[in-house]
Amino acid sequence: MSDETPICSAKGCRADAVWVLAWNNPKIHTPERRKTWLACEEHREHLSQFLGVRGFLKDVVLLQEWESAQGS
Repeated sequence: MSDETPICSAKGCRADAVWVLAWNNPKIHTPERRKTWLACEEHREHLSQFLGVRGFLKDVVLLQEWESAQGS
């Protein structure tokens, strides 16, 4: 793992990421494909709603758990 702390994907936010929002756009991605956004506590709900309204959100996982599952 890098020494850099991952930061939130919300526009203009520089806070440390705590959550991974896994998503895909079914019009352009295969069903198993997962893109990710990172979120701090403050922006998790907002980013989740943005993806959820579009039907893109697949999972919300703590960053630590996501990294462990990815073998990082």
